[in-house]
Amino acid sequence: MSRKLETIRNIGVIAHIDAGKTTVTERMLYYSGATHRVGEVDKGTTTTDSDEEEQQRGITIYAACVTFEWKDVIVNLLDTPGHVDFTAEVERCLRVLDGAVVVFSAREGVEAQSETVWRQADRYKVPRVAFINKLDREGADFYSVVEEMKSRLGAHPLPIQIPVGQGPPHMPTPFRGVIDLITMKMLTFGPDKDSKLVEEQEIPEDMQDDAQHWRMEMLERLYNFSNEMMELALAEKPIPEALIHKVLRETTLHMQVQPVMCGSALHGMGVQPVLDGVMRYLPSPADMPPVEGEEVASDKKRKSAEPKKLTRQPSPDEPFCGLVFKVLPAKTGDIHWVRVYSGTLKSNSRVLNPGKDLKENVAQLWHIHATKKEEQVDQAGCGDIVGIIGLRQSITGDTICDTREPILLETIKFPETVISMAIEPENSTERKKLNDTLDMLKRQDPTLHVVSGETGQTLISGMGELHLEVMKNRLLRDFNLNVKFHKPQVSYRESIARPTEVVGECHRMIAGQQLFAKLKLRMEPTDSLTIPVAIVNHAPPDALPPELLVAALDELKACGEGGGRIAGYPLMKLKVTVLGGEWQPVLSDERAFKMAAADAFEKGLEEGGKVLLEPIMKLDIVTPDDYLGEFVGDLQQRRAIIAKTESRGKMSTIEAHAPLRELFGYSSAMRSISQGRAGCSMEPLMYSPAPADVMKGFAV
Repeated sequence: MSRKLETIRNIGVIAHIDAGKTTVTERMLYYSGATHRVGEVDKGTTTTDSDEEEQQRGITIYAACVTFEWKDVIVNLLDTPGHVDFTAEVERCLRVLDGAVVVFSAREGVEAQSETVWRQADRYKVPRVAFINKLDREGADFYSVVEEMKSRLGAHPLPIQIPVGQGPPHMPTPFRGVIDLITMKMLTFGPDKDSKLVEEQEIPEDMQDDAQHWRMEMLERLYNFSNEMMELALAEKPIPEALIHKVLRETTLHMQVQPVMCGSALHGMGVQPVLDGVMRYLPSPADMPPVEGEEVASDKKRKSAEPKKLTRQPSPDEPFCGLVFKVLPAKTGDIHWVRVYSGTLKSNSRVLNPGKDLKENVAQLWHIHATKKEEQVDQAGCGDIVGIIGLRQSITGDTICDTREPILLETIKFPETVISMAIEPENSTERKKLNDTLDMLKRQDPTLHVVSGETGQTLISGMGELHLEVMKNRLLRDFNLNVKFHKPQVSYRESIARPTEVVGECHRMIAGQQLFAKLKLRMEPTDSLTIPVAIVNHAPPDALPPELLVAALDELKACGEGGGRIAGYPLMKLKVTVLGGEWQPVLSDERAFKMAAADAFEKGLEEGGKVLLEPIMKLDIVTPDDYLGEFVGDLQQRRAIIAKTESRGKMSTIEAHAPLRELFGYSSAMRSISQGRAGCSMEPLMYSPAPADVMKGFAV
């Protein structure tokens, strides 16, 4: 059944770990009638956290998709993880979503992962609304969270609600409802947490002044974006609610403001207004700009010219195109989650994967509920998120499109892995099972990297200790593999210390033919993180024939993708510039220039000086003031640099940059220092040169 474009909302719920994303999602499902009971994270009964590991840990690990109706709209909602080890799940969801609900804890405020997901949403230009949760907790402070959103995120929060009271029931002024600044009514919610009742009441006398102040603040901000509102204000005429909603929608879509609402999802307070906010202020696929892609050209044409830019309007009349953003492996056939950007996709059809230049079969289309198939459909329209069974070669980030109208969309980029762990199968039978299982897990998780070693060990790399621990548990519990695990290791990188210019040569006799080539390169360290090894051509236009230059550039790219010369770790922060070369009409061919390029690359690595780069992590620690000094002392012993410390009431926050090598098991050390009262999150920050004592551990 085709859904009307204007009624679809593709949204994600994103936040720091433990801010209450899954609880908010469960409430939305319950209030919309999609579920008949409220799932609870602590009891492992939530709809979206269906994996055994998620239920045991009480955290979200895998993004889950649920579809429900709210009033006049159909909501495709993705519940995402908050832990930084699973940030790839957030990355791929934000790539295909149109809007987001960002959840903040009223007690902890803007936390480290809040900043990460906000930056991700900024990068993908995702309009969002904010929900300040947990106002029933001790230490809750709605107004300071709004200020933190401005100072730490560079956001434009616009409260459209304020809380009535803050804190638990035993406090003098406990949280008991919210004031809607648009209707100027107090909203209270049912007497028990399973109630769906929302009542409008007059604003209490003691809150009248606050309500008027915040309403004026809201309106004055909106006057800047609406001449109509400004004229009504100057004429001292009342401003209709419909006009306020209209201006709020326009400013939210253009990311000029982020409407802020508040409540306590656990106690069923304030979630229905958030659903109204999703309906009123977040975009439908019809509000989104055309999706941009590239023309799919032949290899020869692609090398000679820049690809032509193409667009697809969010319309069913356009040719079909979509993006694969998640793969769920299954024995009966992988389920590929696809966002349809334009046109219509039908079951039992053929589509093109332009990135791999092959055609795929679309056997079945399914609507997804959590991580499982729910309802089989004959077609999926523009703006839909749908599960496909039948694709064999497509992976996360691949475009699929109409075979007659090819377009290649931008793929999804994921962060570099920082930590590795060795796995050793007990015998050859187990090795085959392990390889098959890891192939399946790689299809599901694009941040899982697997390298098979000659010693019989297999190395898996991931985003953090928790990421690897979850993978280890899955291999043992879900797949019953008989394998040994070794301690996690740091994933280093390699580079060179200084710029150098080298000449690679080829003087060889192959199959009775004399070959000759010379290639001059400059190799230098760089700070670029976007491309690990940048290959640049600065050779004079007439220095080399195009086919010989292309062969040399291809070989340099292959060398750059190989390992360094310290311990074979991947190269990064390296720039290779082709300066020129020599050739002879009879003796020079593509083979010769590939050999010369490889020779020059080897010489450059040797003469440039070997450098081992270690991953540096950004730590954000929240601790009671009493333990601040102990934390600083401990971090300094771990070679950490303290970037800043801040005070938040009785708590202190520390931002530190420390080598990952020194942080194994840090969560246990943190609990020991603070008697379990501190919290910490870490994320990869950068790679920087490792000290000499770390280099000594490798055969240099």
